[in-house]
Amino acid sequence: AAVLAGLERGQGGLKSLVYNSGFPRVRQLYALVSETLRYAPVLEKLLDGAALLQAEKKLEPQLAKVLVYDLLFGKGLKCGGRWKALARRHRARLEAELARMKVRHRVSCNEELLAPERAVSAAGERARAGGAPCAGGSAGLCLTCPAPAASQVPRYVRVNTLKTCVGDVIDFFKRQGYAYLGKAASVEELKTLSGKKFMSDLHLPELLVFPSQTDLHDNLLYTSGHIILQDKASCLPAFLLGPVAGSHVIDACAAPGNKTSHLAAILKNKGQIFAFDADPKRVATMSTLLTRAGVTGCQLAQQDFLTVDPRDPKYNRVTHILLDPSCSGSGMVTRGPGEETAPSAERLQALAGFQRWVLSHALSFPALQRLVYSTCSLHQEENEDVVQAVLQEWGSAFRLVTAFPSWPCRGLAAFSGAESCLRASPAETLTHGFFVAVLERCKEGAAVPSSPPAADKENPQPGERTEPGAPPKKRKKKKQQMK
Repeated sequence: AAVLAGLERGQGGLKSLVYNSGFPRVRQLYALVSETLRYAPVLEKLLDGAALLQAEKKLEPQLAKVLVYDLLFGKGLKCGGRWKALARRHRARLEAELARMKVRHRVSCNEELLAPERAVSAAGERARAGGAPCAGGSAGLCLTCPAPAASQVPRYVRVNTLKTCVGDVIDFFKRQGYAYLGKAASVEELKTLSGKKFMSDLHLPELLVFPSQTDLHDNLLYTSGHIILQDKASCLPAFLLGPVAGSHVIDACAAPGNKTSHLAAILKNKGQIFAFDADPKRVATMSTLLTRAGVTGCQLAQQDFLTVDPRDPKYNRVTHILLDPSCSGSGMVTRGPGEETAPSAERLQALAGFQRWVLSHALSFPALQRLVYSTCSLHQEENEDVVQAVLQEWGSAFRLVTAFPSWPCRGLAAFSGAESCLRASPAETLTHGFFVAVLERCKEGAAVPSSPPAADKENPQPGERTEPGAPPKKRKKKKQQMK
């Protein structure tokens, strides 16, 4: 009820409110709120017809909706005490009103009371119910669980090579009755998966692919950290960054930690990862996930990456940075009710300004050689436009490199070279919507701009930037004079 009230007051999105609720079983809470929202028009008519709020003056509307949903549409009332007694006291009246509503609408089941755009498959509903949370996405909730818009996206399973190997995981699933069909030859082949069948992904060697309705949250391999439930698109940034063992790496906006654990697996726990996130609860979630995954050599910091000093000797050996900043999240096909509105032009502008700021800040680390910029956004303003603007700021110091040449979906033709970037989508790659750009330092590029932005360095505002300093030619000339 508190989450519903927060949504109505505009205090945040569904995932963030659920995540920050303090409730220990966030998947159950997310499912309950999502389904209550989905049935909201029906519930409001039931409350009016049964005059429940008039009969119970102290009952808040949000709590009434949750109780009536669980009573009539859910799996039964899970609460106890006076709320359960109150709902049962009015059960006969509510059931009678529901029956009258079905007669008026000439339908036979509850689902048929919903408008078509609100309908969701029973399989998706079951997949979201019960179990422990997985940290597949930006809010720490499961972003790979099947949902109405994601019905065609398979269940992707990343083998955690810090604890096991692909062959052993395949053998384990075979012993559990799954049929292994070998390596997929095409995206189309993945669409044919059904039942207890699975394949190896055609692009990423440590990724297994199961049918979308497969729920592995209670599987021993997941609970022990041997596998990570992570969408394929979310695996691309660490895979394309590709630091060698022993490297020093920054994960700039790290929580909930799936990409961080992927980096640690690529590094084989040899080297150093600096992982930053400003939210204390997200850092706590990340710490739990990384511990379960067997990650060592990772320093977690509850700190805004923009406040990190690139000149700090601690980061003198940082050669790789993974930057996945806050974005509109428009590519996440499992976004819940209340999060489906397209961002306004003003919000996109503010987000893009912040993204340009943080990308330019990341490029200022003196030893940086390779950086991956990624978002789960579909909007050009947050993707190609950000990359183009920052590359123009830095002159010839950095260049775009072609990311994953065999990947079918390329960046939008926003500028010359944008095709070096890659995009992902449910329709074309059977993943969430995603954007990835890989930047490398040119050999003649200078380490940092000659002058920092003139805006308030303590509290930078999105979109506020000044000229990044002397152009590369002047820096090169100065170097020659020193020689």
